[in-house]
Amino acid sequence: MADIDTRITPALHPDNVTKIDGYDDSTKDILAPTQNAFSTAYEGIRSVIAAREQADKNTGWNDEQKLLQVDTFAAKHLAKITRTFDNTHNRLVQSIAHIEGELTTPIEAQAAGGVAAEVRAHIKALTTAERMTVIQKAIEEGDHIVSTAVLGAPAMLTGIDANMQKTLTRFYHERQQPEKAKRLKVMQAAKAMIENDSGKVFKAMEKAVGGSSSKANKVREAQAKAEKALAFKGA
Repeated sequence: MADIDTRITPALHPDNVTKIDGYDDSTKDILAPTQNAFSTAYEGIRSVIAAREQADKNTGWNDEQKLLQVDTFAAKHLAKITRTFDNTHNRLVQSIAHIEGELTTPIEAQAAGGVAAEVRAHIKALTTAERMTVIQKAIEEGDHIVSTAVLGAPAMLTGIDANMQKTLTRFYHERQQPEKAKRLKVMQAAKAMIENDSGKVFKAMEKAVGGSSSKANKVREAQAKAEKALAFKGA
């Protein structure tokens, strides 16, 4: 567990990742990049706070010089932090899309044509409520003959609409591949965590610096103008 620094917002603490529903030995490697991204942010901000404390002890710098030096140091950390978050988020998006595709792959019937046709005819003759009960029960109980007969044929042959068939197909794949469904769930949670909390690094970094970047930029501009005015132009 990483040390808790009360000067930094708890939302950026890397151990928050371990609280994602589904985090365990089978998923911790999948979530490691997300935890590393938050750790990079947390430790980066901590480093800037330490740098500011040292700068405050330098009696040879005035307040503007201190701000400029710390802000320059913080900018390097911020660039690394945002890059790490972006890369991690992009990889999660790609991985999620890949698994989503696998969990929605069309299903092939696992029964002989005649049997599958009889199953579909029986299902179609039921009421909507009865039809859904039978199909869901077949999926939950691992009845592949009924499940695939319904899901592996055009939806109209069983009386369900195409959208419902897609939903049931997803349900079928999740029941057959629970570990894959679990990985997808934690990756989606990690993606949401990055989207919800990574932006808080900007305010946290500004607080660590002790002044806004816009103020630091004004100091830089003033310094540049002063250096230009004082530049010696010899003959």
